[in-house]
Amino acid sequence: MAEIELSVLSRQCLDRRIPDFQTLEQEVTAWQTQRDQQETWIDWRFTTEDARVKLHRLYPSINN
Repeated sequence: MAEIELSVLSRQCLDRRIPDFQTLEQEVTAWQTQRDQQETWIDWRFTTEDARVKLHRLYPSINN
């Protein structure tokens, strides 16, 4: 999910040259405030069960 948010930040806010760190902070803060006000979210559809099927080698099963 973090990678998705960073991708959105990159496309919507950081797609140009930013002259200094202070401007970068201001731009990212303004972008974040707007995202929070819009109450955006990620519709995550890859469930734990899906992950266990697809990535079965990485999810060991616990047998009782």
